[in-house]
Amino acid sequence: MSKLTTEERNALPDEAFALPGRRYPIPDATHARDALARASEMLHRGTLTQDEYDTIHRKAEEVLRRERM
Repeated sequence: MSKLTTEERNALPDEAFALPGRRYPIPDATHARDALARASEMLHRGTLTQDEYDTIHRKAEEVLRRERM
Protein backbone atom coordinates (compact mmCIF):
# COMPACT_ATOMS: atom_id res chain seq x y z
CA MET A 1 0.00 0.00 0.00
CA SER A 2 1.26 3.45 -0.90
CA LYS A 3 1.52 5.74 2.10
CA LEU A 4 0.70 9.42 2.19
CA THR A 5 2.44 11.59 4.74
CA THR A 6 0.26 13.86 6.84
CA GLU A 7 1.58 16.81 4.86
CA GLU A 8 0.76 15.15 1.51
CA ARG A 9 -2.72 14.15 2.68
CA ASN A 10 -3.46 17.65 4.00
CA ALA A 11 -2.33 19.15 0.68
CA LEU A 12 -4.85 17.07 -1.32
CA PRO A 13 -8.01 18.86 -2.47
CA ASP A 14 -11.32 17.60 -1.13
CA GLU A 15 -12.09 16.18 -4.59
CA ALA A 16 -9.23 13.67 -4.15
CA PHE A 17 -11.23 11.88 -1.45
CA ALA A 18 -14.04 9.44 -2.15
CA LEU A 19 -16.09 10.13 0.97
CA PRO A 20 -16.96 13.21 3.04
CA GLY A 21 -14.72 13.93 5.98
CA ARG A 22 -11.68 13.45 3.71
CA ARG A 23 -12.02 9.67 3.90
CA TYR A 24 -10.55 7.30 1.32
CA PRO A 25 -7.92 9.40 -0.47
CA ILE A 26 -7.71 8.48 -4.15
CA PRO A 27 -5.12 10.83 -5.71
CA ASP A 28 -3.66 8.21 -8.06
CA ALA A 29 -4.08 4.68 -9.45
CA THR A 30 -2.20 3.02 -6.59
CA HIS A 31 -4.51 4.58 -4.01
CA ALA A 32 -7.54 3.84 -6.19
CA ARG A 33 -6.71 0.12 -6.28
CA ASP A 34 -6.10 0.12 -2.54
CA ALA A 35 -9.38 1.95 -1.89
CA LEU A 36 -11.26 -0.69 -3.89
CA ALA A 37 -9.71 -3.49 -1.85
CA ARG A 38 -10.23 -1.79 1.52
CA ALA A 39 -13.78 -0.72 0.69
CA SER A 40 -14.72 -4.30 -0.24
CA GLU A 41 -13.25 -5.53 3.02
CA MET A 42 -15.06 -2.86 5.07
CA LEU A 43 -18.37 -3.56 3.29
CA HIS A 44 -18.14 -7.24 4.19
CA ARG A 45 -17.29 -6.37 7.79
CA GLY A 46 -20.35 -4.16 7.96
CA THR A 47 -18.45 -0.94 8.69
CA LEU A 48 -19.27 0.62 5.31
CA THR A 49 -22.70 1.08 3.77
CA GLN A 50 -23.51 -0.07 0.25
CA ASP A 51 -23.90 3.58 -0.80
CA GLU A 52 -20.45 4.46 0.58
CA TYR A 53 -18.97 1.43 -1.17
CA ASP A 54 -20.63 2.42 -4.46
CA THR A 55 -19.26 5.96 -4.17
CA ILE A 56 -15.73 4.71 -3.48
CA HIS A 57 -15.97 2.24 -6.35
CA ARG A 58 -17.20 4.88 -8.79
CA LYS A 59 -14.52 7.43 -7.85
CA ALA A 60 -11.73 4.85 -7.87
CA GLU A 61 -12.78 3.66 -11.33
CA GLU A 62 -12.73 7.28 -12.56
CA VAL A 63 -9.14 7.68 -11.35
CA LEU A 64 -8.08 4.37 -12.90
CA ARG A 65 -9.68 5.32 -16.23
CA ARG A 66 -7.91 8.67 -16.18
CA GLU A 67 -4.56 7.02 -15.44
CA ARG A 68 -4.97 4.59 -18.38
CA MET A 69 -5.30 7.43 -20.90
